[in-house]
Amino acid sequence: MTEPSWHTVHTYELTPTDRDGIRAFLGTAFEGGFSDDDWDHTLGGIHVCARDGSGVLAHGSVVQRRVIHAHRSYRIGYVEGVAVRAGRRREGLGGRVMAALERVVDGAYAFGALSASDTGAGLYAARGWQPWRGRIAVQGPAGVEPLPDEEGSTYVRAAAGRPLPSASQELIFDWRDGDVL
Repeated sequence: MTEPSWHTVHTYELTPTDRDGIRAFLGTAFEGGFSDDDWDHTLGGIHVCARDGSGVLAHGSVVQRRVIHAHRSYRIGYVEGVAVRAGRRREGLGGRVMAALERVVDGAYAFGALSASDTGAGLYAARGWQPWRGRIAVQGPAGVEPLPDEEGSTYVRAAAGRPLPSASQELIFDWRDGDVL
């Protein structure tokens, strides 16, 4: 098996063919459970993509989000669209995608956050991501709305040795269409 080619690019650098290929890959990788809103959330940041002769093998992106904690607004790196082709899982590709995304978080953000599926939680935990132990909310159109269903599946990671906020106060994420987290 040949080594895949790796690319780290901003969304604006993706050609229409690249975008279409990544979008199709994510639809397949998430077995149809990747909506247009999910795709929109994946755009606007840095993408890490591994390819071989047959197309995309692995992908992930990190986008900027705003989070309020203890009356302070943080610029965080939010990880989106992490997937590995079904036939190539358990080869370390997901770890390589995450390592590249973590470098972006370390260099540009106060901390990282993501929403982990049951299947992905082990990868993130093994890399030092930890479940947020506090409350989760969103600054929605009607004000701050609690998101109790997101508690336990939202993971955070300190960036480049900076401390994480205290879980004694809630994280209030910025609003977006579709799933907020």
